[in-house]
Amino acid sequence: MDWQGQKLSELLMQVMLVGFAILAFVVGYSMGSFQTMLLVYAGGVTLTTLVTVPNWPFFNRHPLKWLEPIEAERHPKPQQAAPAPSKKKPSKTHQK
Repeated sequence: MDWQGQKLSELLMQVMLVGFAILAFVVGYSMGSFQTMLLVYAGGVTLTTLVTVPNWPFFNRHPLKWLEPIEAERHPKPQQAAPAPSKKKPSKTHQK
């Protein structure tokens, strides 16, 4: 899944969960059944999971272009600098 696909998946998940929560509340309130409300919401969570978790082709519309191995060797990673020595003052724990 590419970066735009991850963003789309996240947006779909949020919209679908809020939509199913509202739908479940309306159905549960109109029928006067807490159990029905929970079942509708559980079905919505299941459907949301089936839509957003698998790596569907529409989540891969913008593939990343990786460097060829030879190109990657020409551009090595920058090395991290060694940590600077600490400028702490010596503690005065040893006094007479």
